[in-house]
Amino acid sequence: MSPLRIALAQINSTVGDLEGNARRIAEFAERAHAAGAHLMVTPELALCGYPPEDLLLRPDFYRACARSLDALAARTADIAVVVGHPEQYRGDYFNAASLLRDGKVVATYRKHRLPNYEVFDEQRYFSAGYQPCVIEVQGVHCGINICADIWEPGAAEAAQQAGAELLLALNASPYHMTKQATRYEVLRERIQATGLPVLYANLVGGQDELVFDGASFAMDREGRLTHQLPQFSEALAIVEYAGGELRAGAVAPSRALEAEVYEALVLGVRDYLGKNGFPGAIIGLSGGIDSALTLAIAVDALGADRVRAVMMPSPYTAQISLDDAREMARTLGVRYDEFPIEAAMQTFAAMLEKEFAGRPADTTEENLQARIRGMILMALSNKYGSIVLTTGNKSEMAVGYATLYGDMAGGFAVIKDLYKTLVYRLSRYRNGLSPVIPERIITRAPSADLQPGQTDQDTLPPYEVLDAIIEAYMERDLSPREIVALGHAEADVRRTVGMLKRSEYKRRQAPVGIRVTKRGFGKDWRYPITSAYADEW
Repeated sequence: MSPLRIALAQINSTVGDLEGNARRIAEFAERAHAAGAHLMVTPELALCGYPPEDLLLRPDFYRACARSLDALAARTADIAVVVGHPEQYRGDYFNAASLLRDGKVVATYRKHRLPNYEVFDEQRYFSAGYQPCVIEVQGVHCGINICADIWEPGAAEAAQQAGAELLLALNASPYHMTKQATRYEVLRERIQATGLPVLYANLVGGQDELVFDGASFAMDREGRLTHQLPQFSEALAIVEYAGGELRAGAVAPSRALEAEVYEALVLGVRDYLGKNGFPGAIIGLSGGIDSALTLAIAVDALGADRVRAVMMPSPYTAQISLDDAREMARTLGVRYDEFPIEAAMQTFAAMLEKEFAGRPADTTEENLQARIRGMILMALSNKYGSIVLTTGNKSEMAVGYATLYGDMAGGFAVIKDLYKTLVYRLSRYRNGLSPVIPERIITRAPSADLQPGQTDQDTLPPYEVLDAIIEAYMERDLSPREIVALGHAEADVRRTVGMLKRSEYKRRQAPVGIRVTKRGFGKDWRYPITSAYADEW
């Protein structure tokens, strides 16, 4: 018997672009057919993009998706296609996957498990399905599951009991560090429980704060990896099934964590600007490591011709900051401009002189410098249409070490989910590819350059300590006393947790940014601004 040839279509969908997504699926189907595939599997909700969020509350959206699905079926008549889409059925709404064959929709599976954790809130929109769906292609019975269905027992076992010989899993599984290892572990659990080989088709691309890494794969009934598609790019792979087994195929090599995260950030920037139609990016370059890394990512994502670096020195800006900013801009070949802000500082000082008479200078004057810079960047953005990329990191976002309407002013926060310690690791990684960040930027003590001789550690614990405390409290929900028990000084824990809580109002006003950790300051962090709760010590 000739093998069943199944194409895994790792597609970059855009939320709401039904025609564009359908065209992309049809193009992949044509390629799969030309490669001899009998069946093609797309990611979860590939037709409409993931996550559609409150578009799913609009009945018109479902009707538009239904029309696109029917039109896609007619366009893919040469090959069977399993495509993910939202569905309105008998008064309820479902996260669904349908088999398109011979120009028609011939079978539909409705997702059983609706995740309501981390960045997922599918129970807000969908009803749960309960029936298995097993399709027959070339004499082989294939069970369909959708994403969370394979993370818990039940749906995969139901498919196996309904006669499935292998499992097709459609996924929109966003990236975070170490996610792929978790996927392998979960799939092996389902394989052990069912005895079925699994084909895992995952979405790729950036969608607001989420980045989908693709990394689709296939595992045989022993849990061995037979196929592995690359991360962070569209791809098509043919998987052969014969005699109850998956035949071995190409396995893309695994990469270092720093390489994964960097590529996630590059893809996130490229898709955020590309899918939203921004002509380019503007970055306030300070001569520090955060803006340096942001600039490198932006150039790698967009090209030097679409990135503009703006240096806005004050009287307190160190000469080495100016020199390093100029050097980096020159190395990368981006447009570079300087707008000294001393005159603006003097103007504001004169305006406020009477009001502030008798009061010593403090963070008010420091923050004014940041806000002047924010106004300049936003003026350039308004005039030329390019988006301002902010440069604050996760450590700063956690403790409020950022100025509202100043360095937080902008449209997209590239490194918002990177701890400062990871910023340094990624900077060294990027320089290992080609030296673009001046070494002095990496080795010098970090500083906001808002007063003479200032360093971050004047007001913050060392970043190694700060980041560990934030990660424990924010990502693992450990109590302050548990964090102290890990070996951290109580004073550091009290200080860090206190700053984290007080800064929630700032984070609510921060631009959206790329999520690369298991829990970022975004969809999966929902703490009240007004709260009288005190942690137990």
